[in-house]
Amino acid sequence: MTTEDQQEHGTGPGASEAIRGTARGTAPAPLSILDLATVGVGYTPSEALAATTELARRAERWGYHRFWVAEHHGMPGVASSTPAVLIAHLGANTTTLRLGSGGVMLPNHAPLAIAEQFGLLEALHPGRIDLGLGRAPGTDQATARALRRGVSEGADDFPLQLSELTHFLEGDFPAGHPYDRLTAVPKGEGRPPVWLLGSSGFSAQLAGRLGLPFAFAHHFSSANTIPALDLYRTSFRPSAVLSEPYALIGVSAVAAEDETAARRLARSAALGMLRLRRGNPGPIPTPEEAEEYPYSPVEADFIDNWLDNVVLGAPGQVADGLEALRKRTGADELMVTSHIHGHEARLRSYGMIAEAYGLTATT
Repeated sequence: MTTEDQQEHGTGPGASEAIRGTARGTAPAPLSILDLATVGVGYTPSEALAATTELARRAERWGYHRFWVAEHHGMPGVASSTPAVLIAHLGANTTTLRLGSGGVMLPNHAPLAIAEQFGLLEALHPGRIDLGLGRAPGTDQATARALRRGVSEGADDFPLQLSELTHFLEGDFPAGHPYDRLTAVPKGEGRPPVWLLGSSGFSAQLAGRLGLPFAFAHHFSSANTIPALDLYRTSFRPSAVLSEPYALIGVSAVAAEDETAARRLARSAALGMLRLRRGNPGPIPTPEEAEEYPYSPVEADFIDNWLDNVVLGAPGQVADGLEALRKRTGADELMVTSHIHGHEARLRSYGMIAEAYGLTATT
């Protein structure tokens, strides 16, 4: 399938409107949430998933535009291993909030399976589903091999997998193709918009060439944000999906009563990331544990560098920091994530950010 052919695979009339969000309150751009169903020390996965459900309800009332969950495996601090299952549950507990994957790691799955899962989600919650796709495994290599047992493709085959998935979603394999008689069921009148996710230039360029919306992981790859967005925009070719580029960025943001309190919360996430990078993932540590941890000089540098990429402080400080980042990157939408210990602290953080922007809903 050529790039020109793939560009014809959109969601039809109104596709752009399904992608572009609406800025509410005083926010200059749509605000959304990426949630990881965070499991902190002292909490169970069931409690984490219940907190994510409550957060989705509140996000809808507060006025956030969309709410995405991510696929991760083998990480005790993240309970969202299967986005489609969690999205179905969240859809049953909300009514208007857009829900999606940020993202499904396509190389871990057969494209037909993802087409069926998200076709079912679209049938359950019409017009509310986004299908965000990534090409990384979302885990370590041993777990990736276990997930992909019997599947030879990997990240290098992502464009081919994407093409196959798109054909399944549209039901338009060309005559003579081995799958031309196959149908992804259920298939309704619409299909969820496809987003490409990335933390480097590969997906940025591919999204641009295909005229798809692009989501960049600024929250863990900030050095690549502007180069990737520039590459996306310069590579962009209008499609049936979008007439011009549309990019959102994921941003780590923590709001609290003041900057000291916010930084204390953010340090727990930073220590969790340090352990993950060292091959020792676990639940998100408590702020007390993060304060008492005996950091080596190298570890202390890692923590400081990680915190430099977090927009944190009192609500007004966070709003100012997010706006400065939006202007610097030219992002069309901001997707905030507060991957911190304590469900009430997470709820307060997202609520304070919403309040700082004067979003219209009530708590």
